[in-house]
Amino acid sequence: MDKVKMNGVTLRALGTMSGTSLDGVDAAVLETDGIKIYGFGPTEYVPYTSEEQSVLNAALGHWDGEIVERAADVVMKAHCNLLGVFAEVDLIGFHGQTVAHSPRQNGTLQLGDGAALAGYFKTPVVWDFRSLDIRMGGQGAPLAPFFHFACAKWIKASQPIAFLNLGGVGNITWIDPDFDKPEEVGALLAFDTGPANAPINDLVRNRVGVPFDADGAIARNGTVDVDAVQSFLEDPYFKLPPPKSLDRNDFSEIINSVRNLSDADATATITAMCAASVAQAVSHCPKMPSQILVTGGGRHNSALMEMLCMSLDCSVAPVDSVGLDGDMLEAQAFAYLAVRAARNLPTSCPATTAVSKAVSGGVLSFPFRSAE
Repeated sequence: MDKVKMNGVTLRALGTMSGTSLDGVDAAVLETDGIKIYGFGPTEYVPYTSEEQSVLNAALGHWDGEIVERAADVVMKAHCNLLGVFAEVDLIGFHGQTVAHSPRQNGTLQLGDGAALAGYFKTPVVWDFRSLDIRMGGQGAPLAPFFHFACAKWIKASQPIAFLNLGGVGNITWIDPDFDKPEEVGALLAFDTGPANAPINDLVRNRVGVPFDADGAIARNGTVDVDAVQSFLEDPYFKLPPPKSLDRNDFSEIINSVRNLSDADATATITAMCAASVAQAVSHCPKMPSQILVTGGGRHNSALMEMLCMSLDCSVAPVDSVGLDGDMLEAQAFAYLAVRAARNLPTSCPATTAVSKAVSGGVLSFPFRSAE
């Protein structure tokens, strides 16, 4: 598979993403040379069962031990089952499942063995995307911004624009499409905005017994505790200049701040916290974006989307409105990053992860070949 490293070759790459919402695994095919997007291929999704989610939840914040090994087995089984439905791909971008992320202390941990997947599917796999970035002084996240830059080019954006991903944690990518390369100074600014779906999901799962607040229905029936939101915004994180990143559980204590509220009021308040953190984040952007395109599961929460529209001085719309797939953008991002890594092109830069210089992250594993 030497062609993986050939410049200018358009590859059919398969990317995967299992996010911090712990809902399941996304997989998507992208046709790209690692610079431009040439086509979007088939996509698939497999949800984690409630038992699998329990195993993954138990592993959050742990770096080793039997609990992590059990979670890794869940991740590998899910990916093997899902990736097997795709045919004729040149390269796989395997993100794995993040269970711990502490770039300034222990590093970052994504469960899953890309080398084993390469052998299983007889296809080269790029994986461990974040470790090199952290070793070079970066935060290891967010990593989708370089793909967001390619998407801005694909939709022919002519003014500064932002992509807002609302997964377990929120992150934003501000883009100036006048630049030619994402690693150029001034082309991008990216960072984690604050908690997003993770605390909402955890709250309603524990209180109401449902996995998420479908369409924001619970929040819509509640009243926001404005004092709790204001107290939340006093967290020092929001004053830190970007780039900056978060672990899924960095704001887990906000659930305690609403413990005396009704289910609906608590859900409305946590949802408002998510929206407020995004508004704070936009104030860090070099220029107000002409539009914010929302991707990830949070865009399906109409209560959250309405709060965003009310708190931001620019257009807010689902990324699907410009012809992109908001459910698969993260998986497509790791297909794109896999090709960039295979070509030794940068996958992060100082403006996205605070890494010391533009770096090409990821480990490229080839299928084992027996001697003949």
